[in-house]
Parts: sequence; C-alpha cells; structure tokens
Amino acid sequence: MEKQFLIAGFGGQGVLLIGTLIAKAAMLQGYEVSWMPSYGPEMRGGEANCAVVVSDEPIGSPLVSEPPVLVAMNKPSLVKFMPAMAPGGTLLYNASLIEGVELRQDINAIPVHCNEIAERLQSSRVANMVMLGAVQAATDVVTGETLSRTLQDWLGEEKAGMLQINEKAIEAGRELVKG
Repeated sequence: MEKQFLIAGFGGQGVLLIGTLIAKAAMLQGYEVSWMPSYGPEMRGGEANCAVVVSDEPIGSPLVSEPPVLVAMNKPSLVKFMPAMAPGGTLLYNASLIEGVELRQDINAIPVHCNEIAERLQSSRVANMVMLGAVQAATDVVTGETLSRTLQDWLGEEKAGMLQINEKAIEAGRELVKG
C-alpha cells in the first residue's frame, strides 16, 4: 500500500501542519513516511505546499509529481496542481475560497467549506483541521484514534486548551465527507 498526497495553499493556512499531522499519525501506525515541504520566503501569504507519502514498504522517492490526492486550500494552488493529478484521483478543495474553476471530470472532487465550518465553530484558525478531518475520512490513510493521539502530542500541555476545538473541527470535516 502506498498513498501519496500533495497539500497546497498560502502560507499561514496550515497546509504544512496538515501534512505533518498525517505523517506523524502514519508513523504511529507503523508506516514508512516521507514529508517534503516547499514554501516561499514570505512569512504569510506566499505559496506553501508539502508532499506526503505513506507506505507499508520503503519509499523510493518523496516526490509526488502526479498526485492521486490533492488538497487545495486556495484557488492558485488548485489551478497550479490540478492539471498534474492522476486520473481517478481525489481532490479535496476549500470551497470557501475556491469558486469559478472548472474541475476535471476524471477525478473525484470533494468541496469542503473549511472557513464556514471553522467560523461556525467560532474559530477561524481551525479551517485546516476541518480539511484534515475531510482528508482522513476520504482516504482512510490513518485511523481517527491515531490522528487524535497525534494531535494531542503535537499540542502538548502548553496548548492543551486548544485540543477540544481542533478535535471538533476534525470531526466536522469527517462528517462532511462521510455524511
């Protein structure tokens, strides 16, 4: 089994964190993992993306040139990376920020209203966690339990107060896909 992801958006949207949490959760489950970030020199607002490969065998290359799973948090990322997607792939896109783009007919496109759901949860900062839940539900790359444990470890004691809102956002993303 090998699953490849390309997660892209603007710096500050948490795209690298989505990839990090997928990679860490997959390692907890005993998988081989590669995580390769790419970002511009800007602190926020520049292009940011990461490639994640999860496998039950050693990984030959961390590059994801024809992503079977593309996560696009903004329109420029969708426009840039959708043409390279593998036919039959899965596209999860932030429908809060992306509209007016003609989607390919040979892929499974899943709109995720990340920002609206985050606002409903009264925390605009968890839009990426909504997407993380949607990715987990759409791909079953890791279990929900492992993802929750990974989030707890990542937040640590200093940020433990943020655990509940982040878990609610992940669950909202899952429900959107499973529902």
